[in-house]
Amino acid sequence: MFDAFDPIVLARIQFAFTVSFHFIFPAFSIGLASYLAVLEGLWLRTGKQLYLDLFRFWIKIFAVAFAMGVVSGIVMSYQFGTNWAVFSDKTGPVIGPLMAYEVLTAFFLEAGFLGVMLFGMKKVGKGLHFAATCCVATGTFISAFWILSANSWMQTPTGFEINAAGQFVPGPSWAAIIFNPSFPYRLVHTVIGAYLTTALVVGATGAWHLLKDHRNPHARKMFSMAMWMAALVAPVQIFAGDAQGLNTLEHQPAKVMAMEGHYDSHPDGAPLILFGLPNAKEKRIDYAIEIPKASSLILKHDLNAPLAGLDTIPDDREPPVAIVFWSFRVMVGLGMAMLGLGLWSLIARARRKLYDWTWLHRAALLMGPAGFVAVIAGWITTEVGRQPFTVYNLLRTTHSASPLAAPAVGASLLAFVIVYFAVFGFGTWYILKLIQKGAVAGEHEIEVAPIRTAGITPSPAQHPAEVQQ
Repeated sequence: MFDAFDPIVLARIQFAFTVSFHFIFPAFSIGLASYLAVLEGLWLRTGKQLYLDLFRFWIKIFAVAFAMGVVSGIVMSYQFGTNWAVFSDKTGPVIGPLMAYEVLTAFFLEAGFLGVMLFGMKKVGKGLHFAATCCVATGTFISAFWILSANSWMQTPTGFEINAAGQFVPGPSWAAIIFNPSFPYRLVHTVIGAYLTTALVVGATGAWHLLKDHRNPHARKMFSMAMWMAALVAPVQIFAGDAQGLNTLEHQPAKVMAMEGHYDSHPDGAPLILFGLPNAKEKRIDYAIEIPKASSLILKHDLNAPLAGLDTIPDDREPPVAIVFWSFRVMVGLGMAMLGLGLWSLIARARRKLYDWTWLHRAALLMGPAGFVAVIAGWITTEVGRQPFTVYNLLRTTHSASPLAAPAVGASLLAFVIVYFAVFGFGTWYILKLIQKGAVAGEHEIEVAPIRTAGITPSPAQHPAEVQQ
């Protein structure tokens, strides 16, 4: 059945499929863990039952998403030994310790406090429970730190030596490996993307329930918090993405050339190609819609700055332009849509219509999955743009794969597709059912005295029994 296929192509498809599924869940749980910490902190600070209701609502969804992220991550890791054994052998002395640090710090922290967070609300003190929630949120960030450090090293490898066996081994300083040139930019961009992904899901949930009842206090609070996040953080994400783009231009120029669709060099200012059809055979963008010299302005801050094109890159080192070109535009387009949604919510807030503008709620509902699509598109841009290398400019993808036959890889790929869609499809369906149900007012109400600061006593509207905004 799979005899006619290239086993390396099948192995790449399999890894792309499994990591795409996996990436969805950490992108959600990183932001949701922090959101839960904020909700519980606000409950302890104000004593308002509303925040506890929202905490109990979202913690159920977090538990399911976190479990699916762990399971999909464990399965994905086996492919390093089955399909990419040569890569594992050559990069293991560098990548292995980074992955081990992730387990020893982030995963142990999350696992150690997750049970307290999920089941300890009535079994431990409120302060300890809040500390457990904060530890889980911190663990998700630390996990992102180590994973992105390892992946960034593959993009911009530094701090290594190559031994007699052809393996990458650590040099004198681990700091040069961990804090490689692209890591800080990619960490900021990815974590902010996770926060925006969560905000859009929370906003869509609030919008869904506002469309049914615009007086719903839980929906109002969710929608308001999410729209603040979109309005304040989306502009920051655009600047972070721009900074990462400039870093990529410095260290991986071929990737930027593919992103911009620049087959040819432009000695006196490069255009910004908005849309077009990449023509790999003729090495041009057909039907291009472009803004003259705008790409030079964005990338070099000079209208007339020269920009090199893919005509300066050997064909065997050129990334697949069409995939990178379109995935980049999907990511940027959705980022602009997030910015637009945030600005729209500010207008509605200024006019005191935040909970009454039906079209704003419909737009927020439509944008619910946008964060997931954007992070996957960004991942595709990053990883496909690195091709034809696994370790940029040093180890080719064709030299990284295990010596497997196509039928073996194809059979495991087919099994992954069937199992993933069945298991994770059911998990996603269950999350959507929980979202559809919504938060329940006063469920398992727990009395808590609001914290008083500087002798200020909260107003009656902040009493635990109050569930209105």
